Amino acid sequence: MPVLRPPVGPTHARILGVGGYRPSRVVPNDEIAQRINSSDQWIRERSGIAERRWAGPHETIAHMGVAAAGKALAEAGVTPDKIGCVIVATSTHFFQLPAVATEIAHQIGADQAAAFDLSAACAGFTHGLALAGDMVCGGSAEYVLLVGTERMSDLIDHDDRHTAFLFGDGAGAVVVGPSDTPGLGPVVWGADGSQREAIDQSVSWLDLRAALPVRFPALTMQGQAVYRWAVYQMAEAAQRALDAAGVTADQLTAFIPHQANLRIVGALAKTLKLPADVVVAQDVIRSGNTSAASIPLAMEDLLAVGEARSGGLALTIGFGAGLSYAGQVVLLP
Repeated sequence: MPVLRPPVGPTHARILGVGGYRPSRVVPNDEIAQRINSSDQWIRERSGIAERRWAGPHETIAHMGVAAAGKALAEAGVTPDKIGCVIVATSTHFFQLPAVATEIAHQIGADQAAAFDLSAACAGFTHGLALAGDMVCGGSAEYVLLVGTERMSDLIDHDDRHTAFLFGDGAGAVVVGPSDTPGLGPVVWGADGSQREAIDQSVSWLDLRAALPVRFPALTMQGQAVYRWAVYQMAEAAQRALDAAGVTADQLTAFIPHQANLRIVGALAKTLKLPADVVVAQDVIRSGNTSAASIPLAMEDLLAVGEARSGGLALTIGFGAGLSYAGQVVLLP
């Protein structure tokens, strides 16, 4: 019986470069508050968000993803022809096919790379990071480009007082490649389908086709249920990610959770009892919740302003609709 040749890859993988793209239009709370009968103070008290970016007509998820990818490739020192796979995490690609990853791969010049989209909502980036690391170590690709890109402004109901102020648009990308030492800790992930309605879409695309005219589908969310799950269950998952990596909180340089809202970020950091010198990402204040793009955008920002050091350890955890989550400890590029 013939024996298949197994793929051969390096022992370890790490993030080699990170890049981000933020739309040019800044949307302050006052602009949203008028439409939902609210105020800047009310929004800040409930979310910590002061402003967010919303994409213009030309700033498609592909456009933003390509821009973020270019920065990540440049920082990593990897040319597009070396990319073996492009993974795009997004919830706002409104075509079932083809995958937007194929468009991004083509535009950056990675035409020989495999390319596919990943749908895990706000946890998409950390799911993709686990896959990218496994691809590199398993020999499927020498380098993987992972992009999180979202136009959440297309998905939200702008009249919904519970969600209209939370979300922003943007893209973040990382290049994952081989490393002589461990650069990605083991992933801790899971999902709780019993709470799938906690973050949902108002109607299905089939309903839209069958019942025209009907209001365009929009994101819905049960805020209190999501908050409780995120604060308690995700703190436990984050601790398991630390344990799986053999790392303690005092060894971290930064904590970079999904930027859901400032209250959740703060509660997670408090529950984890992080030392005072561990930098906690708070990009949500000026970017809002950018879903799958939030972790790489926050990572890029911390490195750019010098709040986190290259080569330091960061705990990441993404969580969102499903309810699904994934987290790991990473070595910062």
